[in-house]
Amino acid sequence: MPKSKHDRVTLSKTKKKGREHKELIVNLIREAVENYNSIYVFSFENMRNFKFKEFRDQLKPTSRFFLGSNKVMQVALCGSVADEITPGLYKVSKAD
Repeated sequence: MPKSKHDRVTLSKTKKKGREHKELIVNLIREAVENYNSIYVFSFENMRNFKFKEFRDQLKPTSRFFLGSNKVMQVALCGSVADEITPGLYKVSKAD
């Protein structure tokens, strides 16, 4: 029996975050680079995982997590030696 078409959600009603949102993330990451002395890059399979949430809560007062697209993060962390904010920062942007 075919599925009902009434259950579908049209994606055209969702709003795109746009360039302003990406620029905001880039600026927040660059401010965090100046305020914090360490950067850790990691990947995970399930962002909604309860253990990840516990980990974030434990580090919340002293740390900052940024979740986003790899390209936006690379732009924020400067992709080349000439553009870097702090020495050696370009190495972090190349990490996958």
